[in-house]
Amino acid sequence: MDCYFHSNVPSIGPCADCNKPICATCRDENGSCPSCRLAAKVQSATATRQPIGGRVPPRPQPHPAVVTKAEVAIPADPLESRALVALGYPLWPLALLSLFDRKQSRYLRLQAFQALGFNVGMAGFAGLLTLLANVPFLGLSASVLIPFLIPLFLVASVYFGIKTWNGDEVRVPIISGWIEDRLPGDASRSS
Repeated sequence: MDCYFHSNVPSIGPCADCNKPICATCRDENGSCPSCRLAAKVQSATATRQPIGGRVPPRPQPHPAVVTKAEVAIPADPLESRALVALGYPLWPLALLSLFDRKQSRYLRLQAFQALGFNVGMAGFAGLLTLLANVPFLGLSASVLIPFLIPLFLVASVYFGIKTWNGDEVRVPIISGWIEDRLPGDASRSS
């Protein structure tokens, strides 16, 4: 029979406390195995523990008019809705799909429109640079910028997606102001 703690090592006898087969390496002078020795040490340590005296002071309550950043940053939107809108920055069909959720807050609706606007804006900018690359004298300067669009798109979409996922305020340049002017309702987040 093999040792309980070491495979392929023959046991020399059972543990004195739990009767597990143990080898000569695991057995101590009392005939105990490592798990029984550990259990005895834990038991003796918890038996001698003294209760801590005193009392915990009460936590100070903030003034009702003061709103902390933590209270503002926690969105009331469901996790699935935030994930769908956050993934809408790199994957525009998901932003379009998230607009069909009727129970969505104004904040998430604004973020979905911003994600669509961001994707349309990046596609328009790529199209403009591609068009300018075909113009004889401007073509060289525009064609140098085209390879940088994909990394720029990936980094910006991941950054905006993570900020949306965390519930932070996301401001996409040019697009945010244009969308906020046209989206009905007040400018604050509400459910």
